[in-house]
Amino acid sequence: MNDVLERLRTEAGESPRYEELLAADPDALAASLTSAGLPLWARELAAYRLGLAGDRRAFEPLVLLLNHRDPPRCAAAAEALAALGDPRTARAAAALASNTLRTAYALQPVRLLAKLRAPESAPVLMATLSRLLSPHEPYWRVALACVEGLGALGDPRAREVLSRAQSHPRLAVAATSALRTLG
Repeated sequence: MNDVLERLRTEAGESPRYEELLAADPDALAASLTSAGLPLWARELAAYRLGLAGDRRAFEPLVLLLNHRDPPRCAAAAEALAALGDPRTARAAAALASNTLRTAYALQPVRLLAKLRAPESAPVLMATLSRLLSPHEPYWRVALACVEGLGALGDPRAREVLSRAQSHPRLAVAATSALRTLG
């Protein structure tokens, strides 16, 4: 949490809006999410604080941030979504993790799915990993997150795709470890 707040403080620069958002009550934070002309750091701060507080008004902005091209924003959104406890979170993370056009930004949605342990988690991670096992796949970090997530989930349905992942040099150690968790 402190890393997120420090990053946002740096982005805010000298803006007094940063301190105002830190002190704002949930209704003021929610109102700021729809305020015209608010910079991205301010919207992120409001959504992040609301998400950590379990306020479901933060759901849509956090999902948008989970799909952002900036990795720290995605990580902060994943953290807040995990704390939020909204039942829509797993479905949204699954949609982002499985979107073939957004694979470059799927790392945090994949990690969030594993953390949520939702019914859709293992099937989406297996499908995403299977798609990423081609020889020249550039998104090996996303594939590695899928392997690690499947190991954490311990779903025996993942055995076949994890066995195939063992033949990939960057995934072999993690895939072998994940297979051990399956028994």
